Amino acid sequence: MLFDTHAHLDDRAFDTDREALIAALPEAGIGLLVNPGCSLLSSKAACALAERYPFIYAAVGSHPDAADEVTENLLDAYRQLVRENPKVVAIGEIGLDYHYEDIPREIQKRAFRMQLELARELKLPVIVHEREAHEDGLSMIKEFPEVTGVFHCFSGSAELAKQLVSRGWFLGFTGVLTFKNARRALEAAAALPRDRVVIETDCPYMSPEPFRGRRNDPRNLYRMAEVLAQLWQVSPQEAQAITYENGRRLYRMNKE
Repeated sequence: MLFDTHAHLDDRAFDTDREALIAALPEAGIGLLVNPGCSLLSSKAACALAERYPFIYAAVGSHPDAADEVTENLLDAYRQLVRENPKVVAIGEIGLDYHYEDIPREIQKRAFRMQLELARELKLPVIVHEREAHEDGLSMIKEFPEVTGVFHCFSGSAELAKQLVSRGWFLGFTGVLTFKNARRALEAAAALPRDRVVIETDCPYMSPEPFRGRRNDPRNLYRMAEVLAQLWQVSPQEAQAITYENGRRLYRMNKE
């Protein structure tokens, strides 16, 4: 059984076949899936999917690309979504992205801080998107030691990975694990305790080999488990079981 801890099934890339795809996922071994929001609009869409499908859960939050929408009124809207939807399991995806810097860094930091405060208030884990902002990302989470969650699509060093795990965080790995130039991701995954690793598709993006160049979807998640199985010297089924349980602990589903 597989747990796709980060998938954007609300993305327009799935508009033509969303229902058929979701219906096929249980047979493909997908037992659980979390669909994070990237804005208020997509957070509402994620909640709607979670309401319709038993194995889908949601997160609500504004991605760094939507940091300029984050206001106190928006946080109130997210509070309302959490109150109304028991299947909202995290605040996310939130964070910092300095790759393009379409949104000024100070606006991103403000939005990140406000949503970390919201997670602390609601006692929920967070899903962090961090790209080319390692120093600021680490600095900001240090301001909120009570808040943990997952750095999704982890792209940092093995040293940073160990720092995050020491603070109680999980790290999410995508199809990058399967790439020929995946040395950095593999080193980070190898440096971690097995109970802190989760896998994700981040679909429709980040397709693993041999599917690069095509739309990604949760049916490709098994490839990440296969790579971890080789890294850990266990069977693919055991890697699936380990990451499945890690995902449940990350999103605090074990009480269910």
